[in-house]
Amino acid sequence: MTQARGADGAIEPGEAVDAPGAQGAPDHPRSIATPVEVSAAGLPQWLTPVADAVPHVRPEQLSRFLPPARGGRQSAVLILFGEGEHGPDLLLIERSRALRSHAGQPSFPGGALDPEDGDPEGDGPLRAALREAEEETGLDPSGVQIFGVLPRLYIPVSGFVVAPVLGWWRKPTPVGVVDPAETARVFRVPVADLTNPDNRATLTHPSGFQGPGFLVEGALVWGFTAGLIDKIMHFAGWELPWDRQRKVPLS
Repeated sequence: MTQARGADGAIEPGEAVDAPGAQGAPDHPRSIATPVEVSAAGLPQWLTPVADAVPHVRPEQLSRFLPPARGGRQSAVLILFGEGEHGPDLLLIERSRALRSHAGQPSFPGGALDPEDGDPEGDGPLRAALREAEEETGLDPSGVQIFGVLPRLYIPVSGFVVAPVLGWWRKPTPVGVVDPAETARVFRVPVADLTNPDNRATLTHPSGFQGPGFLVEGALVWGFTAGLIDKIMHFAGWELPWDRQRKVPLS
């Protein structure tokens, strides 16, 4: 996805979501009859501020562009928190540099809903987020506990309606690149690195938009992904003061 932020801090449009039918999909898709539970029970204490904040976040606090009453291509991303060698972390992927759009851009696993995901107004986005994460990283979705869903965001330039699905990786499994044509890297970013002011900057896009950026794990995380990370850290009370005048141009 590729979005930046306006002067009021809201996420701006301009980012694509992977189209359905990505290469490397499993031969046996998740059954639409399988219910997906959403529960914050048993989360680690450090993650409870995120779970507590989710029900109170309003769409306009995330973006000025709200989904239309009808239409839009339904999609979802998985914002997966885990606990690795360096403490709490987030799972990200880096898109292949061979792709025609958004090549080399870090993002959350995710993409458009497929028919087998089911009702877009029901469990469909939850299944899509888990399915896409499995297709892109090889993780076992049975080890993921979904604990919340942020308000859907709209991307006018592409017509996508995006559901940010939040998960706790209670039973981590090995992850890696499933299809090199789609994904260049799968990596985990410590939350401590994301909150470190030394790793933060304001990204400047050639179009004139500006938005939050994170320089972590040898990558520049920006756009829609950085905007969501920035908002989650803010509403969870994790944000530390950082130099917003530090500018990093997107080359």
